[in-house]
Amino acid sequence: MLEVKKQGVILEKTDLGFENEGVLNPAAIDDGEFIHLFYRAVSKGNFSSIGYCKLKGPLVVKERQHAPVLVPEFPYESHGIEDPRIVMIDDLYFLTYSAYDGVNALGALAVSTDLIHFEKKGLIVPQISYDVFCHMAGVNCKINEKYIRYNENGKLAEKEGIKVLMWDKNVIFFPGRINGKMYFMHRIKPDIQIASINELTDITPEFWDKYFLHFEEKILMTAMYEHEVSYIGGGCPPIKTNEGWLLIYHGVHDTLEGYVYSACASLLDLENPTKELARLPYPLFQPDQRWEQIGEVSNVCFPTGAIEHDDTLYIYYGAADEQIACASVSMKSLLSELLINKL
Repeated sequence: MLEVKKQGVILEKTDLGFENEGVLNPAAIDDGEFIHLFYRAVSKGNFSSIGYCKLKGPLVVKERQHAPVLVPEFPYESHGIEDPRIVMIDDLYFLTYSAYDGVNALGALAVSTDLIHFEKKGLIVPQISYDVFCHMAGVNCKINEKYIRYNENGKLAEKEGIKVLMWDKNVIFFPGRINGKMYFMHRIKPDIQIASINELTDITPEFWDKYFLHFEEKILMTAMYEHEVSYIGGGCPPIKTNEGWLLIYHGVHDTLEGYVYSACASLLDLENPTKELARLPYPLFQPDQRWEQIGEVSNVCFPTGAIEHDDTLYIYYGAADEQIACASVSMKSLLSELLINKL
């Protein structure tokens, strides 16, 4: 069994208005000198923006801003900007997040050249109803009944004056191009799906229409083990290793005490990331500390950012949807364990 060290809480909420209800689910990127965290900051009424802090080394907070770096500006994100992830592609930082309008949660993108100024590119996932999804995806394959169970809002056409769409969250790009293409994961419950494009301009309604007609081929991962039996979703951006793309994702198990969110690990093929090579048959880590078991949402370890430092993988995660914590594990040991659990 792997030895994972819980480093504890590294960031807590403050009295500042934009983050006085909680801080969680940070994006992380290392520029060689500092580690930059872009985190979900929650204010009263459950309105989220993106806060920022800078780490010197994996665990020491060097600087923390007193105002959010990204705030809701458009109708599609009017109730919150949530759960960011960040990578660099072609010398441009891609920060993806879930945009919430009070009814729908959909994947959006902002880009930056300096980690200070961001240009919002808008929603990049399909904006369709669940019925439309079923119609297209069901043409060439039978849709897993779990899709119906987890997308029941699709039965409503409108809520609070807003059209009800199929939720599509956890949009995560791979860092850098793979054979000239940009790959990204997204999540329509209960699975993790994957897509590839040449350029951002390829993402059009027509792109998604064609995508859903071959939906079964786009499912990257589905639940396999008890700790993820309810559903899975993307976590941290994949990390390139000699053995494959290391993916830290989240798995959810519905228990008598409610949903339990665990951090999980998988390995994808370097040249063809649509192919999963290996997966841990047990959680990499799960809620077993007080700060993970009791909070705004209890029993949650939700990984969203990871940094490799001196052969140690540092995983930043939302703990109980209220604070940001970190866990570490030997990269060598993790890869070795994955390789004895090939699929």
